Amino acid sequence: MSEALVGERLGEAARVLEDTRSWARAICAAARAVVTAYRKGGKLLLCGNGGSAADAQHIAGEMTGRFLRDRPAWPAIALHCNTSTLTAIANDYGLERVFARQVEALGRPGDVLWALSTTGRSRNCIEAMQTAKERRLTTTAFVGGDGGQMKDLADICILIPSSTSPRVQEAHITVAHIICELVEAELAGD
Repeated sequence: MSEALVGERLGEAARVLEDTRSWARAICAAARAVVTAYRKGGKLLLCGNGGSAADAQHIAGEMTGRFLRDRPAWPAIALHCNTSTLTAIANDYGLERVFARQVEALGRPGDVLWALSTTGRSRNCIEAMQTAKERRLTTTAFVGGDGGQMKDLADICILIPSSTSPRVQEAHITVAHIICELVEAELAGD
């Protein structure tokens, strides 16, 4: 076990979060998009793969349950959670379409799609964003590295300044928590 390695990784994480401050405007824009959707009776759809899927599910839970305040539940759906739907779509249309098909079924103009990817190159997230744009949803990309194709498809992009997947995912969940807090303050403030 190396305490030096622990210190290095914590230092890296702190530097990435500090550098993420430059995305404050986009973070506020993402929160405003969710607030606008909820005020108009819309919903939040989320997608990602692996750890990003776990983050999507985590965010959906914060919105439908609670974050810091007791308040009404808000509609948020992590698109990977229904395994029967996911596997049926993958079987019939391919893994690339597992989120896009659900955006077709569930997304309405004015809803928000958050797509999370450490690289911005996840094909199924890209196709979901393309479908969301066609259906007039607001698209928000949580990405890292150079942002990949997802950066260019996003109405709102939050690009974590790191190419290391764990650091990107750590910053993604921190930013998501901040957005949850902003949404709660706006919609359920004192």
